[in-house]
Amino acid sequence: MKRIIFLMICLTGLAQLKGQTTYAEKLGYPKGAKVVILHIDDLGMSYDSNLGSIEAMTKGVANSCSVMMPCPWVPGFVHFLKENPSIDAGLHLTLTSEWKDYRWGPLSGKPKTPGLVDQEGAMWRGVGDVVKNASPDEVETEIRAQVERARTMGFEPTHLDSHMGTLFATPAFIERYLKVGIEYKIPVMFPGGHNTLIAKDLKATSANMEMARMAGKKLWDAGLPVLDDLHNDSYGWKPTPEMAGDDKKLQAYKTEKYIDALKSVKPGITMVIMHCTNTTEVFEHISDSGPNRRGDYLAMIDPKLKQFIEKEGIILTTWREMKERRDRMSVKMD
Repeated sequence: MKRIIFLMICLTGLAQLKGQTTYAEKLGYPKGAKVVILHIDDLGMSYDSNLGSIEAMTKGVANSCSVMMPCPWVPGFVHFLKENPSIDAGLHLTLTSEWKDYRWGPLSGKPKTPGLVDQEGAMWRGVGDVVKNASPDEVETEIRAQVERARTMGFEPTHLDSHMGTLFATPAFIERYLKVGIEYKIPVMFPGGHNTLIAKDLKATSANMEMARMAGKKLWDAGLPVLDDLHNDSYGWKPTPEMAGDDKKLQAYKTEKYIDALKSVKPGITMVIMHCTNTTEVFEHISDSGPNRRGDYLAMIDPKLKQFIEKEGIILTTWREMKERRDRMSVKMD
């Protein structure tokens, strides 16, 4: 994911605009405020993913999530969502199927999107294979199919983002991603502001800065909210084997990591990405990332993290709230 977002930044430019009004301020948040979305990826991917994510949002401080519509446990989460409509849930637009034995295919079907399908009849495991084999038209067809499945199920997504960063892999994919979001009037996860954390994480330069401003402006002018920054480092916080076998140690490690990350957040709207999973004995047969994901879940339900957020005066927001603020602005302008 990091390499893909680096490519996106190089292609669309880095908007490190010191002194510029943040998108948070434009949406009416206080000047200088640190506004954060604690966002969980991979809902619907597995039962364990649903379980941990739901608990992280209902019992902890996580406040937003996105759903992988081609995956087997989507109905389970959508049924929960209908009983809890205040949950901020978007679509984790999915064009890859990365695990060895646990896989899924495109909702659009192989006849319509053959370039998205590998030799096992599932989506490609890697982003590079999608770039090599799938056309922008096929990508757009599939992401539209995922939006339509959600709506058919009675699930209106609050935003769109990209699993494994595949939609940031080429300028043409980015163009279709933004196009679909604007057409459906669904906010799109795109770091179009000062981008301080994501730039530092990726050691990116400020090349082609104007193009990044244009991308953010395009979304804003279409009536959609825009992120000022993105934190995408949590998947790299690897617990030791000793931590992995001890929930208290795992929780302490991950909580401190999130506290450090939140200390580094700059004024504006920052989305912090994580993967909260309450792992059962099944998850190890899907992925070896269970301890990392379990640590995210444990951190989100840790009272210490909640206390830190409150003490620091960090404002938690959601995509739904941002869109409502943006809509009110549009009404006033009219």
